[in-house]
This record gives sequence, C-alpha cells and structure tokens, in this order.
Amino acid sequence: MFSTLGFAILYSTLVLYATKHLHFPAVEASALMGVFGAFNYGLHLFGGYLGGRFLSNRNLFVGGMVLQVIGCAAISLGSAEMLYWGLAFFLTGSGLNVTCINMMLTQRFQPEDIRREGAFLWNYAGMNIGFFVGFTAAGQFQLTESYSDLFIFATAGNFMAIVLAVLNWKSISDLNTPLLTSSTADYKRRFIAGLIILVGLVPLVWYLLQCSWTEKLVKFICLLVAITLVYLTVVHKDQREKNNMKAYLILTISSLVFWSLYQMAPNGLQLFAVNNVDLVVFGFTVAPQWIQNINTVVIVVGGPLMSALFVKLRHQGWDIDVPKQFSASLILMGLGFLALPLGILLADGKGMVPFFWLFLSYALQSVGELLISPVGYAMIGRMAPRQYQGIMMGSWMLITGLASLFAGDFSGMIPEPSEGAAISTNAAYSTLFSQLGWGTVAVGVVLIVLIPYLRRLIKDAEKVVVE
Repeated sequence: MFSTLGFAILYSTLVLYATKHLHFPAVEASALMGVFGAFNYGLHLFGGYLGGRFLSNRNLFVGGMVLQVIGCAAISLGSAEMLYWGLAFFLTGSGLNVTCINMMLTQRFQPEDIRREGAFLWNYAGMNIGFFVGFTAAGQFQLTESYSDLFIFATAGNFMAIVLAVLNWKSISDLNTPLLTSSTADYKRRFIAGLIILVGLVPLVWYLLQCSWTEKLVKFICLLVAITLVYLTVVHKDQREKNNMKAYLILTISSLVFWSLYQMAPNGLQLFAVNNVDLVVFGFTVAPQWIQNINTVVIVVGGPLMSALFVKLRHQGWDIDVPKQFSASLILMGLGFLALPLGILLADGKGMVPFFWLFLSYALQSVGELLISPVGYAMIGRMAPRQYQGIMMGSWMLITGLASLFAGDFSGMIPEPSEGAAISTNAAYSTLFSQLGWGTVAVGVVLIVLIPYLRRLIKDAEKVVVE
C-alpha cells in the first residue's frame, strides 16, 4: 500500500503539475508522461534480473524505495530542473523494485498451486488502496494547487514502505533465485556491483528524460527483448515449457493492446476529462485525480470478490482459464472506449460530456484490468521456466512501458486542448475513441478464436505425467 503511494501521486498529477505549475505545453507534458510510464515499466525488466542475481529482491526493493523518497523530495522543491532530477531518482527506484514484490510473492507458491491467483488478486487490491489514498490526496491538493505539500506527503508515504520492509525482513526473504547459490565472496561482489548499477542508473535516466530520441530508443529495446524471447522459445528443449512460452508470447501481444489504451488514463483521457467533461456532479466539483479512484474502488472491492467468485465457479465445473479472461478483458476495454463517443453525442450545447459516460468507461476498463493484470502476474509463475522467470516477469511489465509510449502517441492525435474548446475537439476525440474501441474489441474476438489453441499449449507438469 505504501510503496504505491508516491507512484499514484505522480501518475495522476504529472501532466497537471507540468502544465499548470511549470507551464509546459500540453503536448510536451503528454510526451513526458509517456516517457515516465516507459521508464517506470521498462525498468521492471532489468529489476527482475538485478534482484535475482545481484542484490536480492528484498534488498533491491528497499534500495528502490530509498530512491523514490529522494525523488519525491526533490520534486517538492518546485522547479523544472528538480522535476527532472526527482523523476530520475523516482523512476529508477519504482522501475526496479516493483518486479521484486511480484517475485517475492510468486516464490511463496509451487507452480501448480492454484492459490497463487488469489494471492495476486489480494496483493493487487492492497496496492490499489495505496493508489486510492494517493489519488485522493492528489485531488485535494490539486484544488488549491499545493504541489509542494503533495510531494512531501508522497515522500512520507514512501518512507513508511521502507519501515515496514525492515520490520518484516525475514518474511520477505528470497526463496528460489540464482543469487542464493553464490558463495559468500561472490555474493559480496555481486552486491557491490548491484549498488553501483542502482546508483549509476540515476544520472543516465536524468539524461534520457531530456532527449528527444528517448522514445525511439525504448521502442527499439522492446523490439530486441521481443526477438530475444522468441529466440529463447524456439531453442528451448523441454516441449511442455516451450508450448507454455508460445502461449505467453501470444498473450503478451494481447496485453500490449490492452495497456496501450489503459495508459491513456493519466494522459489523453485526463485532458479529455478536464476540458471536455462536465465534472460537476450533484453540485460537487470532482478533482481530475479523483476520477482515477473509479479504478481503485473497482480493484479494491472487486479483486477479493472476483477471487472468491472464480473459486466458487470452478468448484461448480465452470472452465475459467487465462485465455478466456484475457479475451474478456480486451472486449471490456474496447467497450469502455466506445462509451465515450456515445457520451460525446449526448454532450450539452457547450460540448461538455455528462460525467456518467466517463464513469462508465473507467468502470469497464477497471473490470477488464482485474481480468488481465493480477492474472498475468500469476501466469508467469505457472508458465515460465525457472531460468527465465525473472526476465519473463520483467518483460510482462515492460509491455506496459511500451504501451505508455503508444498511449502518448494516441494522446497526441487530438488538437491542443484549451478552456472552452470542448466543441472544437469533441469530433477528434470521438473519432480516436471509436477507432481504438472497435480495434480492441476485434483483437478480443481474435483471441476468443484462439482459445482452443492456447488451451492445448498451456500445460502443467503434473498434467503431462497423468496423460
């Protein structure tokens, strides 16, 4: 809960802080938000490798939280220069340590243990309590534009995550990583090298945040990772594990489509909400960041409920598996975006869209997220060969970083927003949302067609023995 607090505040406030306080153009702020997501999620890939082989997952988690504390404190100083340094510290920390949480959790279960899915749903719900608190605080401070106090609040929250990790140090120890097989001398050498890498990444991220070609570089790295995963799949010897890796690659592509739309929430969708949606509900003004809480409430309440529902339905003989959940999530995401053009059609004389349609869109997207995100994490523990578990977990999260860049590209397809310009931009929004919505529904339908094939690929070791 505490580890996600700072990210929630930056995720929901960065575009507004950049435009309203630092007076960045909206296009430049959207591009910065895209790179923010790319680095945060992109470094997850490296975090899986660094934690399992150099620092240990729990050491890297605490080290990453220290960098997040420094980053939020720097941003609270309120200048553009400190924004870039603060983001460099924060993104290095958050980018590397999130994979550690998932790795520490997935190691608590055997590959065939069906409790893993429930554990990740509960974990996901807990993380989203942190998002709820962060979004709520961000909205409250946004109404008075007290950005310095907001980032100090984020600093304190992140520090509490360090305290809790230290108090539960033995409970979060690594159980099954390559680092555990190292000798004492080798462990020390790896630890020192890991610290150097951790600190050295900060100036590198600071530099890349300010380069115009960074987005292309990240996309190229993602392409290399994809080629590497395909190669590892082709040359893998164990046929059962090879089939699982094939299924992983197919599901990863569908995940990219889902997250490319989902990552528009703090970017294009937020600008749409601020400039084209009537945010006065029953006489009460909704702060832009509070809209994100539609998502968190659905996750926090729906996560445990969905976990219990799936257990009950499976006991009754329902066949609810990963391919079905993924295809349903894509269709829900598509319907969420298709709700927005309908709302635009029902806009008032000034072009302002009723808040209900934005609410409906976020609710549909959030249910789709429950079907794909925690299930996706649990899927890695089941399908990934032991030697590839870290890189496949990191790659799964890297997809979200690439999706953030695509979300920035989509957000840049609309005219520059301005006060009172809802009518002039509604048509562009409607076209964009319709194309994205129908395209995502189509991908979901294709995935439904592939369900029988994916089921043949995905096999547990015990099932193979029985057959």
